[in-house]
Parts: sequence; C-alpha cells; structure tokens
Amino acid sequence: MSVQQQQYLELVRRRRTYGGILIAIFIMLMVSGFMLADSRNAGGFWAGILNVFDFPADVFREAARDIANLPGYLIEFLPSLIETLNIAAASTLLGAALAVLLALLSTRGLARWPQLIPVFRRMMDIMRAIPEIVIALVLIFVLGGGPVPAMIAITFHTAGALGKLFSEVNENASLNPIEGLQSVGGNWSQQMWLGVLPQVAPNYLSYGLLRFEINIRASAILGFVGSGGIGYDLKNAISWGQGRYDEVAAIFILIFASIVFFDQLSSYFRNRLTGEASV
Repeated sequence: MSVQQQQYLELVRRRRTYGGILIAIFIMLMVSGFMLADSRNAGGFWAGILNVFDFPADVFREAARDIANLPGYLIEFLPSLIETLNIAAASTLLGAALAVLLALLSTRGLARWPQLIPVFRRMMDIMRAIPEIVIALVLIFVLGGGPVPAMIAITFHTAGALGKLFSEVNENASLNPIEGLQSVGGNWSQQMWLGVLPQVAPNYLSYGLLRFEINIRASAILGFVGSGGIGYDLKNAISWGQGRYDEVAAIFILIFASIVFFDQLSSYFRNRLTGEASV
C-alpha cells in the first residue's frame, strides 16, 4: 500500500471518528434535554402521552354528530378568516416594502452609506430574531387587543426575514446598469429603481409570496393571544370545551382550506416567476 493510500485511509478513519463523536454528543444532548423537560413538565410526559389523541377524537366525534351545523359555522366564521387574511396581506406588503429598503442599504456595492452596512444588517438580525408572538404580547399590553398589534408584530418580523433574503438576491445583481446610470448623472434612488429592482423583482415577488403563506399561519396563531382574526374565535371555542367542538371543527376546516389554497396558489406563481427569472 502506497503512502498516499495510507494517508487517505487515515483521513477517512479520522473523519469517521469525529463524526461518531459528534453524533454521540448530539444524542446525549437530546436525551438530557428531553429528561430535563420531562422532569419539569406538569403531570409528566409519559403519563399524558396516551391521551394525546383524546382531544382530536372528541372534536371529530362531536363534529360528525352535528355535521348539519358545519355549513352555518363556516359562514359564521368566514369574516374572521377574511380578517386573518387581511392581517397577513397588509403585514406582508408593509414588511416587504421595508425589507426592500433595508436590503438595498445593507448590500455591498449598492448601499447608499457603505459604512452603515453592519448597522442595517444587525437591525435585520434583531427584527427576525424576535418571534412575532413576543412582539404581539408586548403591543397588546400597550395598545390593547385587536388586529393592529398582530399586524405590527408580523410586519416587524417580516421586514427582518425578507430583508435578509432580498440582500442575498441583490448580491447577484449585475452592476453594469448602475454604472450606466451613474455615467449619465442618475442619483442613488434612480440607480436602485431603474438598475437593480428590474433585475431582482421576480425573486423578490417569489420570496414575498412564500412569506405571505407563513404570515397567514402567524396571524392565525396570534389570534390566540387576543390579536383578533379566526385564531381568537378558535381560542374561545376551545376554551368552552365540549359542546362547542363542532365550531372548532369548522374553524379548523377554514384554516386548513385557506392555507392549502394559498399554498398552491403562491407555489404556482413562484414557479412561474422563478422560471421566467432564470430564462
């Protein structure tokens, strides 16, 4: 066996050893974390795991018994679903607009003030690091319940998340149109509007549609903390317990149907946009 082969085999053995050690550490961390969580869980995890399907079974049983009421409940909760979709749409539009500005200001070669690039990037890090529900809880305490805290919370998080994605898209934009606009005296705004945005708009729209799907789920979840929409109705129906599970089933159907519909719709348009962008 040659020296090169021995060195290669030794390298392979070393990598396998390191890989095995990392896997063992990961497993130990998972086991210890699970044991700690189980010890602090009220009632114990293993004592309640056998009852995990009791609630879905009760909902399905009551919905099947009162299935004649479901169409009426679907119509009754439709305005709340529309409110949830409005929150998601407004938050996505406002967050995307702010994300575009942050992305342009934090991209090397495009930034208006290059020395402030780290500042804008840390701003986006903070904005997407704070969960929407935390922001919403703080705003509800200050502003009271309703859709406005939810919209502000989702907009804040969306701006940080999309800003990061948009800045990565900007880095692949060609600088030739910008140089041409500079040569004829175009200012920074004109360079971005005419030289950069036409190149990156398809990818911007693709990421924006994907974020809209996520924001629909987020706006429904925030309803549980008093931010309005169909999530608030779902919380009330669950809180009443048995006797209102047919309402719970109707709300679940509306949420599931809307998420599937917009998921398929946005997937279709994303595929069209990304396909056209790659041509």
